[in-house]
Amino acid sequence: MNSDGAATELLIDALDCDPRMLADVAVMRALCERVIAEVGLKVVGEPQWHAFPSTTAGPGGCTGLYLLSESHLTVHTWPERGLAAINLCCCRPRPAFPWEAVLGDVLRARRVDVRTLGRGAT
Repeated sequence: MNSDGAATELLIDALDCDPRMLADVAVMRALCERVIAEVGLKVVGEPQWHAFPSTTAGPGGCTGLYLLSESHLTVHTWPERGLAAINLCCCRPRPAFPWEAVLGDVLRARRVDVRTLGRGAT
């Protein structure tokens, strides 16, 4: 993960996921902690997690936020849509992470879309 600007922001959509995985805060937290460990990020303070209640549409999703010395990592899930939206912003170069393979394995994602955005790039 490199940037010619101030930071690199990754926008990752995991699509057609197993709704049970997306509703499970423990699964999502373990996924984020795996990203943090493998990419070599440094967490500042305690991560914040919120689980949304189940509705007639199905299980509720969850939101997680990690403040990093490099910037931030967030995840938002919509089990009813089979979607996990992950955002990782880093202000320094970092090694690549195998998003497609890991999200396919952990969340049973059938498709993973990774977009890279340079912040402050000229």
